[in-house]
Amino acid sequence: MPLADVMRPKTLDEICGQKHLFAKNAPLRRIIDSGNIPSMVFFGPPGTGKTTAADIIARLTGRQFFRLNATTSSVAEVKDALAASESLAAFNGTLIYIDEIQYFNKKQQQSLLEYMEDGRVTLICSTTENPYFALYPAFLSRAVCFEFKPLSAPDIVPALERAFAYLCGEYGGKPAEEGLFAAIAGTCGGDVRKALTVLENTYFGSRDTADKATAAELSQKNTGYDSDGDGHYDLLSALQKSVRGSDPDAAVFYLARILEGGGLLSACRRMMIMASEDVGIAHSNACVIVNACVEAALKTGMPEAAIPLAHAAVVLATSPKSNAAYMAYAAAAEDAKAGKGKVVPPHISNKTNGPDSATPYIYPHDFPDHWVKQQYLPDDIKDKKYFDFGESKAERAAAEYWKKIKGDT
Repeated sequence: MPLADVMRPKTLDEICGQKHLFAKNAPLRRIIDSGNIPSMVFFGPPGTGKTTAADIIARLTGRQFFRLNATTSSVAEVKDALAASESLAAFNGTLIYIDEIQYFNKKQQQSLLEYMEDGRVTLICSTTENPYFALYPAFLSRAVCFEFKPLSAPDIVPALERAFAYLCGEYGGKPAEEGLFAAIAGTCGGDVRKALTVLENTYFGSRDTADKATAAELSQKNTGYDSDGDGHYDLLSALQKSVRGSDPDAAVFYLARILEGGGLLSACRRMMIMASEDVGIAHSNACVIVNACVEAALKTGMPEAAIPLAHAAVVLATSPKSNAAYMAYAAAAEDAKAGKGKVVPPHISNKTNGPDSATPYIYPHDFPDHWVKQQYLPDDIKDKKYFDFGESKAERAAAEYWKKIKGDT
């Protein structure tokens, strides 16, 4: 039996990551501990523990458990599971887990509503898509949605430690080189099963000590990517500077080294930052494009994730650049940290401000071009200028529009 199946979590505490869901004081954990389980939708990338969590919940509550997949299960199988909720075996209730629920059409989803409403069945569904778009409102209104987040390397390390202890207990003790578990976790792209497979092969493939060199060979990675050290930050820095320098070839190369080394999450985070820090208002739609590409990458996982992320890297590298918004914030933050501008002008505060006030609020939409001169900054910095338009085409156009509307003010 593969190590990944042997080590499948048996308790909520053993699930990798997802502390926002299963930590002792997390809302979902408290719901599970109470025994009053509502119908739920679990959504997030593949391999983040959705199926395992449903299995554990069923076992903890002693409910009859059925596992179905919306892509392969027939209508008859769904009806059989629903009918079983009325049998003697379901005296503690029935829990039905449906994977990839987004593949059920509206009629199929509606067929479940009656059972969800009268309490005969507790339904836990999972999807890799955004449930608020993929599922029908009537179905969502009867369930609670919980997001399973992508796993980081530190999330995976505890599972590797437990698995190594199991291997030592079953097949004989063997020391592990310091940093072995972090090294394996850093090269598996957030895939726990893959990490456990590499660990298993490393245990049997090494001599006296389970070492990082053997793990690197067995994981078939040779990218020079170190998820924990300077190499990690060197490559992320090189990626961002290549994008900033408008070099799509270098950007794609460094992206490839990061992704092939297991740095999917780091690449996604850095891409989203670059879209605003380096491209910014010179091409505001770059943020929308990058966000969509990152979402697609996290849903699909490697190796397919490389495709939308390469798209994002090339878009960013070939876009006009502006850091005007980023620099404006940096300057404003410096004043805020220095304690300036503490008093919000009364006429734009949340307090009631009638027309008889000393300085009444003026509604800009009542004026031509929806603009009227009015003070917005606090008195002590009322003349401060944080933002300056850059030289990109979009910024020059915006600057001309501003000048036309506001004149010399």
